[in-house]
Amino acid sequence: MPTPPTPTTHLLPKGRVTLAQSYALCKDFNKRHGTTYYWSTKVLPAEKRPHVHALYGFCRYADDIVDELGPVPIAHRQTALASFGERFFRDLAAGSSEDPVLMAVVDTVSKFPIDPECFRRFLRSMTMDLTVDKYETWEDLLHYMDGSAAVIGEMMLPILEPHDTAAFHHARDLGNAFQLTNFLRDVNEDLDRGRVYIPQEDVRRFGVDFLQRECTPQFVAMMKFEIARCRQLYASADEGIAMLPHRSARCIRAARELYSQILDQIEGQQYDVFSKRASVSTMQKALMVTRLVLPFGS
Repeated sequence: MPTPPTPTTHLLPKGRVTLAQSYALCKDFNKRHGTTYYWSTKVLPAEKRPHVHALYGFCRYADDIVDELGPVPIAHRQTALASFGERFFRDLAAGSSEDPVLMAVVDTVSKFPIDPECFRRFLRSMTMDLTVDKYETWEDLLHYMDGSAAVIGEMMLPILEPHDTAAFHHARDLGNAFQLTNFLRDVNEDLDRGRVYIPQEDVRRFGVDFLQRECTPQFVAMMKFEIARCRQLYASADEGIAMLPHRSARCIRAARELYSQILDQIEGQQYDVFSKRASVSTMQKALMVTRLVLPFGS
């Protein structure tokens, strides 16, 4: 079935596109919807940036099918997501695609040894979002994050070309750190979607009632616990960043520093994520990239 309109599909050009246009479209998705990642890619060597944009384009397209279709029944979302995945793997097997987004993604996978299974795991977690609204334990959440976050670190590694295969574990931890940061920032928005991404064992342990949507002492205590957990993941990620080539390390360090600042923002607003969304300004992102790029050139 054709994918119903989303903020992403509205941007798709009509008719055939060239490979350059496909990469440009993925870059536009990244610039519009993933500004932290987008600004961080500016620190990468120019020849690597399009491939990161392509991976983002794939993930954004699938995520929009799950979350941005408006009042479309779950069965239709499941069909649309399955159709997207089938189209991708068919095109990947053929070695080329005419899809405006997948053309760049297939080309990227042909140029770097990215395991196709990573995409299956990602789509599995996107499918879980259609029917699973909470996770009982941290281990249960990690199972979901394996496909929604850790796997993104795995996809990125072949493009970043680490010096040491030990970077694999740390790349997964960075993906999970980014995802957990999102969960803590987006508690309110996720409640609007009927989802809770804080483990239920922690919710009970701290006595939090999400129905209140209030920054109670119990909620603050829980957020402090989850932020500490998240910073442990970032600490592991730092070990992996040291294993990357200099230019790749600068890119990932920029993303890591910008994203972890969201945790600082949450703390700065006294953990109240209900009345204000924690964010890092575009100016801060630009300054970070400038600071990293200028001493070495682009």
